[in-house]
Amino acid sequence: MKITDVKAICTAPDGIRLVIVKVETDEPGLYGLGCATFTQRPLAVVTAIEEYLKPFLVGRDPAAIEDIWQASFVSSYWRSGPVLNNAMGGVDSALWDIKGKQFGVPVYQLFGGKSRVAADVYVHANGSDVREVEDNARAYLEQGFRHVRAQIEVTGYSTYGVGSSQSVPSTNPKPSESARLKVEEKAWEPRPYCLLVPRLFEHLRNTLGDEVELLHDVHERVPPIMAIQLAKELEPYRLFFLEDMFAPEDNEYLRMVRAQTAVPIAIGELYVNVHEYVPLIRDRLLDFIRVHISDIGGLTPARKLSALCEYFGVRTAFHGPGDTSPVGHAAQLQLDLSVPNFGIQEAHLFGERTREVFPGCPEIRDGAMWSNEQPGFGIDIDESLAAKYPFPEHPYNGAWPEIRRRDGTVVKP
Repeated sequence: MKITDVKAICTAPDGIRLVIVKVETDEPGLYGLGCATFTQRPLAVVTAIEEYLKPFLVGRDPAAIEDIWQASFVSSYWRSGPVLNNAMGGVDSALWDIKGKQFGVPVYQLFGGKSRVAADVYVHANGSDVREVEDNARAYLEQGFRHVRAQIEVTGYSTYGVGSSQSVPSTNPKPSESARLKVEEKAWEPRPYCLLVPRLFEHLRNTLGDEVELLHDVHERVPPIMAIQLAKELEPYRLFFLEDMFAPEDNEYLRMVRAQTAVPIAIGELYVNVHEYVPLIRDRLLDFIRVHISDIGGLTPARKLSALCEYFGVRTAFHGPGDTSPVGHAAQLQLDLSVPNFGIQEAHLFGERTREVFPGCPEIRDGAMWSNEQPGFGIDIDESLAAKYPFPEHPYNGAWPEIRRRDGTVVKP
């Protein structure tokens, strides 16, 4: 069997830029799908797939997954980075999908079979005040979810993880006059946020009780020393985890967190290089690894990472928002079901149009994600329907919006 074609499929049925890799073979009807979504730089990934990986891979045996990954990794000489990793990750996952279909089993069977019947997920509850967050969290609990990430709007500031916030005067520069669409600029300040979040979790723990698992995402937005103080203040509310306190360049601060608090730490969605996360795992400086699977190169390195984490007491909690496509979620589920050190899976509740484009989209019920038990990843793509949802217009072609402090300073991530 040989690879005959490798192509990128771009679609945005729910307005989020998704990139899917399709690897075709010379066996009639046998192909695989992988997620290569880097929604802030999707066209760069498409170029890497179609102009560089395709000519490198056509004619190779799709069964040689490890060899293809290693050869692709060094083929650019300089390696790692989100563009190349996503391109490789999409291809790699597609090859696993092919192998599962070839043997007529879900991919998790190729990884040693199930360690659990389904993968627990967490959902996102947000609101403009503590009561609205509580109400949204309760609505999820009534649907059977047990893990809830809670985010709250900081009135007057641009706040991560909430639907909207008011604009305040600042010295933010205006968007370029040449931009095709205007982007509203909103200021951000860390102190009001750090004062509000502990009050949110005090309220949620008092009103929702101890049965619900609560999570929160800092999203690297505050100075590291303030993040450490925040972690200490949140410890009494027994979070399931506190996510992304620091950007990758601030990893050394994790040692200070470990010395001062027992709050569980989840980190890693910005990691693209093994040198960023292997030392943290080795030194037991995190509790949940949060990598975006296609950003580290696909299922092949993610399997190795999961095995490494097992030996150091670190659980998996792979990145899974709306810019992880349904194909990406289906691929992650194969690891979630098989690895013994699974922790939690981030859920995204895909809309009806996305489910139409991706038949076999993973099912979420009873607070968990379930396999449909079909061969491979159990998911497909309707290419003609996908073509009806091109990338939406955006002034910077999908770039992450810049967030600035009141004095104009750019803040992370």
